[in-house]
Parts: sequence; C-alpha cells; structure tokens
Amino acid sequence: MSMVCEIPKTASTPLVIINEPTGYMKFEGESYSENVIEFYKVVTDWLSRFLKTEFNVFVFDCALEYFNSSTSKLLYNMLNDMDKTAAGGKEIVVNWFADKDNDIIIESGEDFEEDLTNLKFNLIIKE
Repeated sequence: MSMVCEIPKTASTPLVIINEPTGYMKFEGESYSENVIEFYKVVTDWLSRFLKTEFNVFVFDCALEYFNSSTSKLLYNMLNDMDKTAAGGKEIVVNWFADKDNDIIIESGEDFEEDLTNLKFNLIIKE
C-alpha cells in the first residue's frame, strides 16, 4: 500500500508531506521537538522501506528554518541512507531551501552537500 500523508506543522515540529506514488517528501518549518526520534518514526520507517523499492526518482524538499542537534543527526542519517541508495543507481534529488540570512541552515546544507556525493543536492538560497 502506498503511503500518502501530511503531518501538520506545530510550534516545534515541521509540516511533513509524504507522497509515495510520486516519490516525494517535504519538511517545512522548525524542528526542535523534545523527542525527535518519536516524531519522525513514521517518516524514517517509511523511508527505510521506500528506498528498497523500485522507483524512478525520489525528491526530498527540505525547507527547515531551524532545527536542533537531534534533528540534525536524524537528517544526516536519512540523507546518508538516500546517498547509499543513490550510489546503487537510483535517482534521488534533495532540494535544500535556505533563506539568504540563515547562515546556519546554509552551512548545514553545504556540509551535507559535501558529505553526500551520490545524491543530486541542490542548495537553493531564497532572497
């Protein structure tokens, strides 16, 4: 069964959209939940399963304005899994959105882009 879901944004958690039939996932907002692992469990479980399936292209739009260190680690692990899958020949695109004044998000995107060489990683800086 294909997963399609939208988890609404709260003060400390982002909007999460997953559309498995189109191979799309999006995070938007802020992520500093006290229990990041619990909040993202549905997402990480789904992603782990999805990356093992036959798909043409997977696109992840990450438009987080702020995230804590626990979220950073979780993002790295997710992106690393995507990178490993891309190394096997799958097309995976990450669009990392950052406001031009948000140095922390820009630097995080640059660090991820440098570490993850098999993904198509687009750092998109908004004016």
